[in-house]
Order: sequence, then C-alpha cells, then structure tokens
Amino acid sequence: MSAIVDKFFFYLTRTIALGILLIVAWIFVELFNNSLDSIQAFGFDFITEDKWAPNLEKFGALPAIYGSVISTFLAMLLAIPLAIGVAIFLSELAPAKLKTPFGVSIELLAAIPSVIYGMWGLFYFVPIIRDAFGGVGISMLTAGIVLSIMILPFIAAVTRDAMNTTPDILKESAYALGGTKWDVIKDIVIPYAKAGIIGSFILALGRAIGETMAVTFVMGNVHRISADLTQPATSIPVTLANEFNEADSGLYYSSLFELSLLLLVISFTIISIAKFYFLRRKRIGA
Repeated sequence: MSAIVDKFFFYLTRTIALGILLIVAWIFVELFNNSLDSIQAFGFDFITEDKWAPNLEKFGALPAIYGSVISTFLAMLLAIPLAIGVAIFLSELAPAKLKTPFGVSIELLAAIPSVIYGMWGLFYFVPIIRDAFGGVGISMLTAGIVLSIMILPFIAAVTRDAMNTTPDILKESAYALGGTKWDVIKDIVIPYAKAGIIGSFILALGRAIGETMAVTFVMGNVHRISADLTQPATSIPVTLANEFNEADSGLYYSSLFELSLLLLVISFTIISIAKFYFLRRKRIGA
C-alpha cells in the first residue's frame, strides 16, 4: 500500500511541476501571438527606439525598459543593506522579547497592498524629493525609494530565516576560539546562510521589476530617457497600467502586448542569471 501511495505522490507532484512549466509557456505563447503585429511592424527597432507616440502609431520600448531597470536597480541598492542589517539584528543581536514583535512587524509590511505604498509615496516622498532636488517630485528616484521599502520586508524576512538555520555548535565553536560577535556574523552566519540570502535577493528582484501600482503613483509615465533621476519617467508596468485601456488601434494594442512580452523575458533573464550565477559561485565556494 505504501508503495502505491509513494508512486501516486510522485506522479502527482511531477504533474504539478510540469503544469507550472506549461502555464509559463502558455503565457509566453499568448503574449507572443498578440505581439505579432508590433513585431512585424517594428522588428528589433521596437527595443531600441526611444519615441512613444500613439497618435503617430510610432512605438519604442527603450524608455520603458530603461525606467524599469534603473528603478529596480535603485530599489535593490537601497533595500539590500538595510534589509541585511534588519535580519542580522533580528537573528543575532535583538533581545528575545523583541524578536517576535519586530519579526511580525517586518512580515506585516510585506502584506500591505502595493497601492497603499503608492499613495503613501505620492503624499509623503514626492514633496520631500521635490523640496530637496526641485522638479515635481514624481521621478525614478521616488519610485526607487518606494520600491525599496516594498521589497525590504521580503529580503529581511527570508534572510533572517536563513540565518536562523545556522547550527549553534558552529557559532559556539567560533566564540570558543575567541571570535567576537562581529566575527561570528561575518565568518560563520552569513557564509552559512549565503544561499538563502541570495534567494531573498532574487525574490525581491522579481517583485521590484514587475511592480505596477506603487510605481504608477510616483513615476510619472513620461516616455523619456534622462540621466537625472529626479525627472519623471516610465517603466513597462507603468506604461501598461496607464495605457492599456486607452489602446484605440490594433498596432497600439499589439505594442503594449510586446511590452508585456519584453517584461516577461527581462524578468526571466535577470532572475535566471542571478540564480544560476550566484548559486553556482556559492557551490564552487563551498
């Protein structure tokens, strides 16, 4: 009987795993089919063109790609140091009576709807950025700050859980050899939890690059490439959220679907590179 149950469980889990792959492939095929008109009309120029003019039926994705990449990079740059610091505090430094309430608070931050973050950013961070740097305050910098706050709980929670898996005997041995708290954290805890920490980065990266509502409030949807991070810009999710209902032609509609296809490809490529490169380095290091 147990052999039958094991075999059933094996085939069930394999079917579920294959089903997930089929769903991803199905999404890709649907996006590609709806993007064909745009692909045939613009070809590779769609990616390199920087002009987005629906009234002229001229569409270029470069400003949206640029905004997505830069805002995500800013978010990761701001969130990673803070999140790792929070995780170290909760895992190794916080008194026992503070670990639970602080940990629950961090996890609750991850449950706040993204539209709330967007409204908060619009009414709080936009005036601060405007007063500090000039302009209107709606910009890639504001979007990066809001995104960093959104992804910080994911990185902190997963990193904390990974650090908590470090065996006590390893830490006690380090202390017995004269290691300080800092020595134990940097030489024992962080290396042991490296795979989990990298996993948290990948999870946050996927969340940041595809975030829509929060960024829509504070980015501006201006199809322009600028090195000035305090200027309004756009990203792929922002363009889709603002313009999908406004598509009044087949080519416009198809171009938005090609943007969706690009977002899928960019997300999959970046996350795959991060996963296989960093985890491979971790295995080689081990």
